[in-house]
Amino acid sequence: MKSQIIKNIYDKKIVAIVRGLSKEEAVNTAKALAAGGINMIEVTFDQTSKDGYKDTLEAIKTISTMMNDEVYVGAGTVLTVEQVDMAYEVGAQYIITPSVDAEVIKHANELGMVTMPGALSPTEIEEAYKAGADFVKVFPCGNMGADYIKAVKAPLKHIPLLAVGGVNLENIESFIKAGVVGFGLGGNLVNQTYIKEGNYDEITKTAKEFVSAVKN
Repeated sequence: MKSQIIKNIYDKKIVAIVRGLSKEEAVNTAKALAAGGINMIEVTFDQTSKDGYKDTLEAIKTISTMMNDEVYVGAGTVLTVEQVDMAYEVGAQYIITPSVDAEVIKHANELGMVTMPGALSPTEIEEAYKAGADFVKVFPCGNMGADYIKAVKAPLKHIPLLAVGGVNLENIESFIKAGVVGFGLGGNLVNQTYIKEGNYDEITKTAKEFVSAVKN
């Protein structure tokens, strides 16, 4: 399964970031994204949660169970080994983190999960890769721009990078040309206003636009 997910990221290029939604909203969003051609769904942990991350874990479990043949579901904003275990137990197949934690990466790898830790500087990117990361998430990418990715890739072309944070339909092509292998897309894809209005058709429409953009 791990090799399938890695191949899927190279092929499809997009991980949708689902953040701050109820279980029902997260599931409906996952369905809308899948209808638009996006099959990597990251449900993030809310580190301020007072209920033991109930919404996050229930959303991952429901998406994993209901849409097992349609999407690969993972957990985002994973900060601890305990959160890796929580996510794994409800069906998460990969983890995405905002920072580099060697123990978190090691534990997820031991469970057979794909790992995508977040880093920014060349030192952090190299540390993440040495710790066993399958991909390194460069975050926040939009603030740095595609030229930064191009500069980092010059000495670190062996490390597969994902661009996350501030990527939109206008700049996504520049990041592809700079050398990233994929993207994590949050608010520019998973529009909270559309979701709160129940307008999931617009989520599907936006998904199709991003899918088209990474194909061209």
